[in-house]
Amino acid sequence: MKDAGAPSRPLLQRMLARSRMNTVTTFAVIGRRFRRRPAQYDRIFWLPWTIGCVLLAGLAAIYLDHASVRDWHPVFGALAEMSTPLGLGEWYLWPAAAWLLVANQIDWSGLGRKQLMAVYNRTSIALFVLVAVGLPGLLTIVLKILFGRARPALYEEYGAFSFHPFTVKAIFASFPSGHATTIGSVAAVLVLLFPRGKYWFLLLGLWLAATRIFVGAHYPSDTIVGFGLGFGLAVVAAIVCARLGFLFRSNPVGLPRPRRTVWRTPRSGRASGRIVHDRPATQHESNSSKSA
Repeated sequence: MKDAGAPSRPLLQRMLARSRMNTVTTFAVIGRRFRRRPAQYDRIFWLPWTIGCVLLAGLAAIYLDHASVRDWHPVFGALAEMSTPLGLGEWYLWPAAAWLLVANQIDWSGLGRKQLMAVYNRTSIALFVLVAVGLPGLLTIVLKILFGRARPALYEEYGAFSFHPFTVKAIFASFPSGHATTIGSVAAVLVLLFPRGKYWFLLLGLWLAATRIFVGAHYPSDTIVGFGLGFGLAVVAAIVCARLGFLFRSNPVGLPRPRRTVWRTPRSGRASGRIVHDRPATQHESNSSKSA
């Protein structure tokens, strides 16, 4: 038994050592950028957008929530049943987490410049997706427990505005919609990374969020708040990334813009240095400082 287990120990030790080194290095880079970079964030008009979202949700609660409890046309029902699973966070969180586990075992110092940029960008995107989609999802779970709104399935018994705070049951977890929150976050991620297709991503996201109404799982106000919450928190995550120089660059007014290096990689060259995680953005920072 000892002979069989002996060869695996050095490999496991190497994996743990590399994981620890990459993790410590990553957090060291993030901490250093927080200390050295000025706390400048994009100017986004949060107040009008927040007021608009709250007013829209309020109007939906008054005029649409009661009316939404009905038998929808079979076409809407069938399309909604097919597409609503795309609102599950596992479609987006598990691939991002899996890539981060792979990146955690990569010997970054042995990568060529082109490979380094490719792995660096993919790792940054995975981390951004994990934060932008995962954190709103966790907040939604907390809000569901705090509000305890009865789902449309209990409309006949409780009505549309029945709240049971701290009731940890799925049937009392209508507000806000978790699927809509996830879709709002994913829509924001796509809009931020591919701004040219923003209108298509928004339309698709709104449809996927609306499917929760057609399948009878949520009221319209639930989906509006969920979508707005997910979209807004994903934008906040992008703003923090822009301040740190990851993936995005700051925009004087409006949403952060993706860096040019996100989708372009250098043709040749080889990276060197102990903290290679910081190399791509550091080069960009030096160019920016020279132009300033």
